[in-house]
Amino acid sequence: MADCSLPQDSIFLGFDSSTQSFKATVLDSNFNIVAAELVHFDSELPHYKTKDGVYRDSSVNGRIVSPTLMWVEAFDMMLQKLSKKIDFGKVAAVSGSGQQHGSVYWKYGGSSILSSLDPKKQLVEQFTEAFSIKESPIWMDSCTTEQCKKIEEAVGGALELSCLTGSRAHERFTGPQIRRIYETQPEVYKQTERISLVSSFMASLLTGSYACIDETDGAGMNLLDIKQRAWSKKALDATAPNLEEKLGKPAPAYAVAGFIAPYFVERYSFSKNCLVIQWSGDNPNSLAGLTLNSPGDLAISLGTSDTVFGITDEPQPRLEGHVFPNPVDTKGYMVMLCYKNGSLTREDIRNQFAEKSWDMFNNYMHQTPPLNGGKIGFYYKEHEILPPLPVGVHRYILKNFTGNTVDDVVESEVKEFDAASEVRALIEGQFLSMRAHVERFGMCFPPRRLIATGGASANECILGSLASIFGCDIYTVERPDSASLGGALRAAHGWLCNAKGSFVPFECMYKDKFEKTSLNCKLSVKAGDPTLVSNYAVMMQKRMEIENRLVEKLGRW
Repeated sequence: MADCSLPQDSIFLGFDSSTQSFKATVLDSNFNIVAAELVHFDSELPHYKTKDGVYRDSSVNGRIVSPTLMWVEAFDMMLQKLSKKIDFGKVAAVSGSGQQHGSVYWKYGGSSILSSLDPKKQLVEQFTEAFSIKESPIWMDSCTTEQCKKIEEAVGGALELSCLTGSRAHERFTGPQIRRIYETQPEVYKQTERISLVSSFMASLLTGSYACIDETDGAGMNLLDIKQRAWSKKALDATAPNLEEKLGKPAPAYAVAGFIAPYFVERYSFSKNCLVIQWSGDNPNSLAGLTLNSPGDLAISLGTSDTVFGITDEPQPRLEGHVFPNPVDTKGYMVMLCYKNGSLTREDIRNQFAEKSWDMFNNYMHQTPPLNGGKIGFYYKEHEILPPLPVGVHRYILKNFTGNTVDDVVESEVKEFDAASEVRALIEGQFLSMRAHVERFGMCFPPRRLIATGGASANECILGSLASIFGCDIYTVERPDSASLGGALRAAHGWLCNAKGSFVPFECMYKDKFEKTSLNCKLSVKAGDPTLVSNYAVMMQKRMEIENRLVEKLGRW
């Protein structure tokens, strides 16, 4: 195996521009975490008046956006915080992640602003006139239903689009968002010089020029041919005119976006030789941060949105779920399921039924038996992605439920449960849905290894339910923020590929190293009782019958 050593006394910087915050993780050349920081949008940048990092537009149903300048100012604040902890001159490479599907629209002249930054000024004051739209559509947005329909029709149907781009048309995806802007704000589209994803936007700030969209994050747009790893002309033509010139060319995730801009050399004393490696989406970066490297590895991120992802060599695109090029491999793919109702919905149920206390929430989980006496619930604080259902709560009690078979089991819809049952119904419902769709999507089940990450992965009570439903051991990482960690690892990987002059297998960097560092996965919860796992399979089958009926009755399109 080739020498995969990194330069001693150097550090690698990874960022994560997520929905509610901006995070950073710093690794040394032995993959020890030497620093970490966070900027919380609502509390630390209150003048933007966001709630959970976003604006919900009451005038347009389903429109959810974030102020683009807030991300720039958070970057300023982050660099100021980090300057007190690390020597920027030791940073050999920097990369990062951005919330997937968010998009930024640069006005003509944006490239000139990027290339002439004044190191005496903060970034935020230099970008006030850089954008043709000042608010960025993000992954929570669901106002592009009509555009999704039109794009699917134009390419020959939903399955055809999924086989081509890895996903059917989804309202949060960037292609439908672009089409909506083109249709409803044609002058804005005409004034747009460049369209970036959040990931390539942040990389552009660092390089002082428009950074490419990387192939993996680009697959979350309904625009990229995932087999060719290039823009699909058919998908582009179905979206908006002259779109390719506004997107630039996609690039591999391990590629160098450029050297860091002189602005950061002069203002923060970065080395002029510091490399900026292509940024990618938060889910691809989590895959890198969790070191998934074999089919059968599965990860579940329990964050603002919940995501389930693994890797495969032979993807089979479907109408549900997503296929992306693997961010740390030149040939493989990652597969993913995404749920909009994650931590915010868990917090909402906690606030309603557990007096805003996680301790009480966990006590309710301990008080109620697994399977919840046949009580199951569907909780959607936001329009859900999987299944495609609107805001609402649906509660059922399964009568004659023994856990052995669905024969003779009938459901009765009810208006409410007792508080403890509400809590368990939420958690079990979320994980039963994940298990059902993992199996239906063809991922390996039970997983060879299941790693949990995201904020809720710190809650062992929640992880216990996950282990019981999936029937396997649950591992966690020392640091739950896998996205910025993945950014730092990808920065090191990109530096190594550049030094070698060609792609280097990602795992060669950390082989026989991670068990000695703060990145080591640890066993948090043992697998559930096999009988209980089987009983949950029966409940899952009944739940999916109800879900299918709800989708048929209430599904948006």
